[in-house]
Amino acid sequence: MKTLTIGRRAVGPGCPCFILAEAGVNHNGVPELARRLVDVAAEAGADGVKFQTFKTDRLVSRQARKAGYQVQTTGGTESQFEMLRRLELSADAHRDLVARGQQRGLLFLSTPFDPESADLLDSLGVPAFKIGSGDVTNLPLLRHVARKGKPMLLSTGMSRLGEVEDALRAIEEAGHPDLILLHCVSSYPAEPKDVNLRAMATLAAAFQVPVGYSDHTIGSEVALAAVALGACVIEKHFTLDRTLPGPDHQASIEPAELKALVQGIRTVEQALGTGRKEPAESEADVARAARRSLVMAKDAPAGTVLTEDLVAVQRPGTGLPPALLPCVLGRRLREDVTAGTVIQLGMLG
Repeated sequence: MKTLTIGRRAVGPGCPCFILAEAGVNHNGVPELARRLVDVAAEAGADGVKFQTFKTDRLVSRQARKAGYQVQTTGGTESQFEMLRRLELSADAHRDLVARGQQRGLLFLSTPFDPESADLLDSLGVPAFKIGSGDVTNLPLLRHVARKGKPMLLSTGMSRLGEVEDALRAIEEAGHPDLILLHCVSSYPAEPKDVNLRAMATLAAAFQVPVGYSDHTIGSEVALAAVALGACVIEKHFTLDRTLPGPDHQASIEPAELKALVQGIRTVEQALGTGRKEPAESEADVARAARRSLVMAKDAPAGTVLTEDLVAVQRPGTGLPPALLPCVLGRRLREDVTAGTVIQLGMLG
């Protein structure tokens, strides 16, 4: 399973987890809020920040209803069309966000929801394309994006394995760009019992591509578990304030939580280690104090033959290990030894 590159960042097995801070539409259509979201992602230590790029009239019909969670968060008086139209960002706003991301050392990504939006993002030089779960079955869009030849991150919420296979076939036939699959549960917020993190291993085994996780659960525990299970990308929605109006704020984490998530992921990565079972250097001092050695149980003069009653197994662990007791019994002392002395090979004849 190969490693790929997003911008100058290597992503895949053996690389640090790529942390994608998902601003989405949590800017509420206000460019200044979007700029602040970029700053928050940078200050948290994320690798990239991601928005959503769409033209409402190309994305949704005027008769389309909102999803249940959108009704709960934004009310039911307006249509999905009306809600999304308020959340569009202009091409100029996108250019500004790309520049701001570069200034803050962040990779700028966005999810295109229509071919024209993909074209805009391509013209802005995005290093990769993120495709949302809702478009796994939108093969025309997948082909259009794949032809651009840039890495693609494909979320797989709401999908069966066969649908993912169809999506990958369309992508490969159109351009065969580098690909990362993101396991996802498209529920806002998602319940941990529905997450099924083991599906990441299924995706990796089935398609032999790097796999990550797009997290919609409350908190950071599930995302951290995904990293422990090998996720090479973590995507997480964040907001300036969960109480802001809008469809996704309530299922997002706030700035301090995003920073804690980034730190938590880096801690988990350190804890995963190499997989070799061997002592850590930091254990050496404790080993000397906590392990045991062969120790003289009584005073004994030179020439004494060691018997079981003369040898104890006690701390510290600086002498011969207890496993060598059979080799020590029957040996003669070369010198006088007092009780409590840790036995060393040089004492034995």
